[in-house]
Amino acid sequence: MEFVLSELSEQVVTARAAKKSLMIRGGGTRLFYGEPAPEDDAASWLDVSAYQGVIGYEPSELVLTARAGTPLAQVEALLAEQDQMLAFEPPRFGAAGTLGGCVAAGLSGPRRMAAGALADFVLGTRLLNADGNVLRFGGEVMKNVAGYDVSRLLAGSLGVLGVLMEVSIKVMPRPRSEATRVLELDEAGALRQCLQWRARPMPVSATAWVPGDRVGAGRLMVRLSGNESAVRQGQDAIGGEAVPGDQAQAFWLSLRDQTHAFFQQRPLWRLSLPPRVPALDLGPALHEWGGGLRWLAGDQDAAALRARVQALGGSACLYHRGGVSRDVTTFHPLAAGVMQIHRRLKQEFDPSCVFNPRRLVPEF
Repeated sequence: MEFVLSELSEQVVTARAAKKSLMIRGGGTRLFYGEPAPEDDAASWLDVSAYQGVIGYEPSELVLTARAGTPLAQVEALLAEQDQMLAFEPPRFGAAGTLGGCVAAGLSGPRRMAAGALADFVLGTRLLNADGNVLRFGGEVMKNVAGYDVSRLLAGSLGVLGVLMEVSIKVMPRPRSEATRVLELDEAGALRQCLQWRARPMPVSATAWVPGDRVGAGRLMVRLSGNESAVRQGQDAIGGEAVPGDQAQAFWLSLRDQTHAFFQQRPLWRLSLPPRVPALDLGPALHEWGGGLRWLAGDQDAAALRARVQALGGSACLYHRGGVSRDVTTFHPLAAGVMQIHRRLKQEFDPSCVFNPRRLVPEF
C-alpha cells in the first residue's frame, strides 16, 4: 500500500506544479452529490480505490481504522461478525461505495436521530494535502479529541480540503432487540405525534412518514431499538400495528440506501428543519428523524423555497437536480461570515485549489 500512497502523492505534486485540478473518486457512488463536475477538461481524476484495507479493529474498544478506499460493505461485514455496526447507518449507494466516500459525503441514515451524525463517530484521519504530504489528525479514542477537531471537519467536506487516506471510526454494538410499528396518519398528524414522542423516554431509533396513494394520507413507520423490555414498553406506548421483521428490515434498508421509490423522483430536495415546523405543503414529501429531515420531490422555485426554509430555521439542498439549471447551487447559500470561514480553511489546506474545484461551493 505504500507504493499506492506514493503514486497518489506524486499525482498531487504533479498536478499542483502544472496548476491543474484533481477530482477525487473512490467507488464513484456519491459523485451525484455536490456541485456538478466542471464541464471543461481542466481537471483530472485522482482514483483512491486501490488504497484499501482494514488497518486495525478492536471490538472491545469499539474502534475500527481502515484506508479510505476500503469498500463500505467489507467494513460492515467485519463489524457484523462481532455483532457491531456503524450506528449512523450511512447510505451505501451500491457495492462499490467506500469508507472514504462515506466520510467525505457526511451523510447519515435513519438511525441518525437517535445515535448522532456521522461526524460524531470520526475519531481520527490521515489526509493527503496539496504538497503531497500525509497529515495525521485526531486519534483512536474519544479523549484524544482536543482543540480544533480537524477530523470531524473533514466529514462532509467532499474532498475540497485534501484526500482522505485513512479513517478511525467509533463503532457500536447492535441493539439486542428491535421492532417496528406503523400508524395511519397524515403528514401534519405524524409531525405532531413525533414531537410528543420526543418528550418521552422511549427507545425510538428511527421514524419515517411516507405519503400514501391518496392526497394527505400516509403511514408513519417507527422503529424501536434497545433491550427487550424497553422495546416492548415502547410498542405499547406507540400503538399502531406491528410490522413483520423481514418487511421492517426491507423498509429501513430501502430508506437507508435510498432505493425506496420516493427517492427515484427528480428533482429531489433535502431539507433540514426544526422538527416543530409544520408540513410545508409544497408537493410530494417524505420525512425522517421525527421531522428534522424532509425530502421534497418535484419542481420548485429554488430562491423562494430557500427563503422560506431559512426563515423557519433550516436549509435546503438540491440533492438530485434532474434537469434543474446549473445556476442553482446544490447547497443552501452560506451566510457571509460562514463563507469567510470556508475560504480561510480552503486557503490553509489547499491554497492552490488542487482538490475538487467547486464541488462544495461554486466560489472555489
